[in-house]
Amino acid sequence: MPTERFELFSRIWRYRWLRLIVHLDAFRLAPIEYLGASWWRLIGKRVRARAHFAPLLGQSSLSYGLWQTTEESLDEDVVTSGFPSLVALVEQGSCSRSLERTLFSLASENVQAHVLPSGGLPEVAEAEARDESGQPWFMEMQAGDILAPGAGNFYRALAANTSAEIIYSDDDLIVDTGQRRKPHFKPEWNKELFRHLDYLTGASFFKCKWDVLVSSKDGDVAGSVVRRLALADGAKDPLHVPKILHHRVSRPALRMPAAPTLVGHSFPSVSVIVPTRNRSDLLRKCLEGLDRTDYPNMEVIVVDNGSDDSETLAFLAGLNRRRYRVECMPGPFNFSRLNNRAARLARGTLLCLLNNDIEVIAPDWLKILSLRAVRSKVGAVGARLLYPNGLIQHAGVVTGIGGGAAHAHRLLPPDAEGYFHRHSLPQVVSAVTAACLVVQRDRFWAVNGFDEDHFAVAFNDVDLCMKLNRMGWLSYYEPSATLIHHESVSRGLDKDPKGSARLASELATLKERWLTDVSVDPYHHSQLSPFSERFVVRL
Repeated sequence: MPTERFELFSRIWRYRWLRLIVHLDAFRLAPIEYLGASWWRLIGKRVRARAHFAPLLGQSSLSYGLWQTTEESLDEDVVTSGFPSLVALVEQGSCSRSLERTLFSLASENVQAHVLPSGGLPEVAEAEARDESGQPWFMEMQAGDILAPGAGNFYRALAANTSAEIIYSDDDLIVDTGQRRKPHFKPEWNKELFRHLDYLTGASFFKCKWDVLVSSKDGDVAGSVVRRLALADGAKDPLHVPKILHHRVSRPALRMPAAPTLVGHSFPSVSVIVPTRNRSDLLRKCLEGLDRTDYPNMEVIVVDNGSDDSETLAFLAGLNRRRYRVECMPGPFNFSRLNNRAARLARGTLLCLLNNDIEVIAPDWLKILSLRAVRSKVGAVGARLLYPNGLIQHAGVVTGIGGGAAHAHRLLPPDAEGYFHRHSLPQVVSAVTAACLVVQRDRFWAVNGFDEDHFAVAFNDVDLCMKLNRMGWLSYYEPSATLIHHESVSRGLDKDPKGSARLASELATLKERWLTDVSVDPYHHSQLSPFSERFVVRL
């Protein structure tokens, strides 16, 4: 009992000390932002304070150490008799001490180990393969990798009760001193992301016959089998364990996407819908970008929502009607209604919803998005949007942030590492912004388009994407198509009472319909902060 009390006291003291250091780190790195977050906390704006504090605290090098003080341990007493056997294929490496550490960890977890020399499976493993009955579960490890205490039994219990052929978990990196760093809190299975970011190999067990491993000609025996199983057509989705069960010395290298191949494809007709009201300066730049866009069959519908500025009216009147269709739709601003009405008039196979403050950078953006949108399992496709200062404005949408939804990786420099380069990789996401969105017209109407009654201004794109997702048409983020969005970097805080009431109503409907305040975005993680658009550890 005294020992348990001492351990509890030690843990509490360590938590409080690390918490203080993390806050001091955040203040040192961004003093103005930290004081601003403190002000919101002081006047009782807790949600706003958390939204400001989360990215500041997450950038501290000790934030993960603070998180570890509250990490839940696994139950090591799970009865696993009769459950499938686990086999680790361990790369020998050059350090005998690292190899010993890995073998000791595996022995502690009752995981059978085979040490692999360079060139693949050893002869002894091939001999044992002929005597092996059934289908054991395998994993690849490097010398120095270790399993979390209780991970072996945890995996066995899951393996005995799943139809999946791959079970993977979260991981972090470990140094010789035992210090853990750089955690990877992973999404649920995301096949498109995996093509570039291998988050399975070395942090998963997979079910496979010995013969398949023995016959593999690839030097990376286990890794090649994992990729083949995960990417096979019709394969069952790998099962994700949202716990850190692997402590690793390194991870597979990132495979940055190559430039999309646009030759040799046929492109369906596209109707580009641009709602606008006044601000001819923005509209002119947007339409000039469409003029530079390289696309074979494109109609542009400009939806004028009651412009009364003489300069804008003159600009609209002077547009070439062979190139642009101008549809006058006066009345109170309702983004959903404007786009729905224009979509009914559209003749294109695809719809491209485009804000009037979007600036085109490269002429191939629409071809890139269209190639994604015509795929059988894809619904809405979104581009990467940058602020005029070059920082990211949109790299997909994460639900649950602040109880609603928010743009992922906002204000991150595009060339920064960010969270495992997620902002630079094509992937499935929960939603994309309608500031630049491409979707098949038939699929848009299959879910009745935008909800005009409940989402007049905010969250209409999130609701649309979630409806498409529910039909099996996934939302897709494509960073190869990058545009500039002239939206203000600083968010206005003072809103008129009517606008505030409308926003509150739309947020409440989003929470009620899609449970964004209680559920975790499958492409985010429960241990990532729900108050930050950056992917930072939850504290």
